[in-house]
Amino acid sequence: MVNSGNMETADNGSDPSSAAKVVAVPFAALGRRTVRLVNNLGAAGIFLFLAFAGIFRPKQFVKIVQQIYYIGARSFGIIALVSLFTGMVLGLQSYHALVQFGAEGALGTLVSLTLIRELGPVLTAIMITARAGSAITAEIGIQRISEQIDALYTMRIDPLRFLVSPRIAAAIISFPLLTAVFDVVGIFGGYVSGVLLMGANSASYLYRIQSNTDMNDITDGFIKAVVFAVIVSTVSCYQGYFAHMRTDGHGAKAVGLSTTSSVVLSCVLILVSDYVVTSILIGG
Repeated sequence: MVNSGNMETADNGSDPSSAAKVVAVPFAALGRRTVRLVNNLGAAGIFLFLAFAGIFRPKQFVKIVQQIYYIGARSFGIIALVSLFTGMVLGLQSYHALVQFGAEGALGTLVSLTLIRELGPVLTAIMITARAGSAITAEIGIQRISEQIDALYTMRIDPLRFLVSPRIAAAIISFPLLTAVFDVVGIFGGYVSGVLLMGANSASYLYRIQSNTDMNDITDGFIKAVVFAVIVSTVSCYQGYFAHMRTDGHGAKAVGLSTTSSVVLSCVLILVSDYVVTSILIGG
């Protein structure tokens, strides 16, 4: 004879343990993602520390110069082009906004401070990520899946010191220099659109830039550039170095996925860190 209480439980489908499992599923998934994120952050921190320590080892100068040419010098053209049109658009929009209040004399201040403090470091970092960061991830990822990195271990060569350290050092040097280029060309672009095309006063534009831009503004922009350099170089190298450990693809597919992840994650972290660094600098 079947117990009536058991029959009622089975009929109603109200087993407490089953209900608890259903409720726990989304929290378990969230917990796994959180643990994975913390593990990746810890691994990336150790990765950066070991690679940064390798910068100061002997015989790194030549490799650093080569990477400065690859990351910095070869990005000059795209940085100059983007900064020119960014400055022109900024000058055009700012002039139309300021002229409504009779404040077109402040055009130089608005263009220069916007570029130096915000748009210069951020857009420079994003453009270098798109041009050099993706290539770094793909290059190191191919070396990983083709077992070239394993061959370095066999020859008792530290892959982090050989592959990653020069790229991090070159990024730290190149980002502020390219940011300065972006600022100067962008201010010139604002002059072209605001003064030459829209008719703003040239002397007022240049005087406002000189009088309202101080060294703290420039320093803040360079601090952001260095922070972005560390983020982009670390993410790009890390994604390529561990491309073989991806669970969603292998071989060439893993390299492609790692490159995509590198660009997307770098851009997101650039914007997040921009807010954090700006809050710290303003608060300080």
